[in-house]
Amino acid sequence: MPRSIPDFNNVFIQQLPADNEQANYCRQVMSAAYSFVSPKQTAEPQLIATTSSLVEALGLKQLTESEFATVFTGNELLAGMQPYAMCYGGHQFGHWAGQLGDGRAINLGQVASKTLGLQTLQLKGAGPTPYSRQADGFAVLRSSIREFLCSEAMYHLGIPTTRALSLCLTGDKVVRDMFYDGHPKEEFGAVVCRVSASFLRFGSFQLPAQRGDVGLLRQLVNFSIAQDFPQLGPPSKETYLKWFDEICQRTCQLVIHWMRVGFVHGVLNTDNMSIIGETIDYGPYGWIDNFDLSWTPNTTDAQGKRYCFGAQPEIAQWNLFQLANAIYPLIDEAEPLNQLLSNFAEIYQSQWRDMMKDKLGFEQLREPDGELFVRLEQLLTTGNIDMTIFYRLLAGYNDEVIDNKVHFNSCFYQIQQNTEGFWRSFDSWLADYCQRLKQNVSDDNDRAKKMNQVNPKFVLRNYLAQQAIDKAELGDYSMIKQLQIVLASPYQEHSEFEHFAAKRPDWAKNKAGCSMLSCSS
Repeated sequence: MPRSIPDFNNVFIQQLPADNEQANYCRQVMSAAYSFVSPKQTAEPQLIATTSSLVEALGLKQLTESEFATVFTGNELLAGMQPYAMCYGGHQFGHWAGQLGDGRAINLGQVASKTLGLQTLQLKGAGPTPYSRQADGFAVLRSSIREFLCSEAMYHLGIPTTRALSLCLTGDKVVRDMFYDGHPKEEFGAVVCRVSASFLRFGSFQLPAQRGDVGLLRQLVNFSIAQDFPQLGPPSKETYLKWFDEICQRTCQLVIHWMRVGFVHGVLNTDNMSIIGETIDYGPYGWIDNFDLSWTPNTTDAQGKRYCFGAQPEIAQWNLFQLANAIYPLIDEAEPLNQLLSNFAEIYQSQWRDMMKDKLGFEQLREPDGELFVRLEQLLTTGNIDMTIFYRLLAGYNDEVIDNKVHFNSCFYQIQQNTEGFWRSFDSWLADYCQRLKQNVSDDNDRAKKMNQVNPKFVLRNYLAQQAIDKAELGDYSMIKQLQIVLASPYQEHSEFEHFAAKRPDWAKNKAGCSMLSCSS
């Protein structure tokens, strides 16, 4: 096997303190950013899919398919790989959970890519670590497919995200109780290789702060600034505040993107929040079909709806507040942190209005537009309207359309249930919309092109992911390949894949994997 590729530069383990204990067993890890740990050997590695652009960018093209599967299930290491699992804590569903850490993630090392910069390669599902607690450290095929496809779907939608290099079967079986209802079963084991410039989370800083380990806290913040925010300058109180401000800005932009395309993360615990503002940890996520601000894809959150679609901005600010508490010992002054947190809501509202302006094809934001935005959300909700399809149809709408109901027919889930009052409100909104469009300078064709650059034709709808999973569990990976193609250019038409743009079918409304998901993987 080639041993000289790629070029590893493992600054994380070179510059931060390691766990002194070498044995791999569950424990509290103190005064350390990570623990050295080896992936578990698998029975029969098999490569299912790769992201070819990442393979090339990371210098991995020389590996054969079998070599690739062997390395990226953890069975063999390339020269320069030094596997480790990261130590962090976090708030889960609003409660401090203490030490969490990489319970089923093992970092292979950091690759120096000429085009991407320094990137960490991380296996998800490669076996137990000191942070696995009561879990086995493995992952199953269904969740691995969802992570692989969604990571790349988000990237091509223009949303900051961890990437997915590869998807492999392990040849082992993993026992899971999918809905925690006392019905465990064997499933296919799988491993995804994730890629990011940084896997540091809010919880990475919370844990040492909770433990009063200010020295480690400072080391981690200084490392984060040097590696991912070098433009901020050398460490100082002023730099720490700039660092936190940058995190607030990136987090805000990230949530705006989620709201733009209808993505619901599902588990916005502080240990699932990236310090560099990427979408991370694709567990029970979901995509809005019919517009519903209260919808959550997570069965664990079905009652409280803490992480539902419409709550994501508020939760992001709450999580930033927890990060501010964590770094307070480095600032020793509450007011500047509070000011940055207060700014978040104002900045979010401003960016949300700008985002809605672009979705609706307005060239300039005007004061009365806010009412138009709110009225539209109310109509999308009460009319049981598919968000993704509606905006694509709106791009082709103008005041020459004769029948609004016919033009927008395909985006309604239960069109016959809408009342006369709804249709009056719907027609009224469209009339006001057309009147507002007269303030544009460009014509309808230019407007449609611009709208279709921010409103995707294709998203990874839950039922599509489940269909791909169902086929893959029978050994058919063709739909994974097809979805890779169409999700790589989600704003284009793809006439040959038009069926992937269809709204959720009736059979999928309450089907497991299509409507709600658990954290089981």
